[in-house]
Amino acid sequence: MEANRGQGGIQLLLAAEQEAQHIVNAARNAKLARLKQAKEEAEKEIAEFRAQMEREFQRKVAESSGDSGANVKRLEVETEAKISHLKSEAARISPDVVHMLLKYVTTVKN
Repeated sequence: MEANRGQGGIQLLLAAEQEAQHIVNAARNAKLARLKQAKEEAEKEIAEFRAQMEREFQRKVAESSGDSGANVKRLEVETEAKISHLKSEAARISPDVVHMLLKYVTTVKN
């Protein structure tokens, strides 16, 4: 009778060990599934963040390029005005400069 009781106890221990192994395996599989899910969620959040940053960047580029077009036109107008002013000043003092240069070139000093 003791032998049967010992055999029954061993069978119970083996059954309990198998059940514990199943529980551990189920927990391990659940952990792996949760890690996979967390990774997918993180990748989704990263993709959304990247898309948001890209939209913001494109918006800023569009804003600045629109402004740069206006700035380019303004700078072109200012540059033309300065060139025109320099040409008129050069034309105004050109005879005096020519006269001065001729005076120094033709004057002989001993």
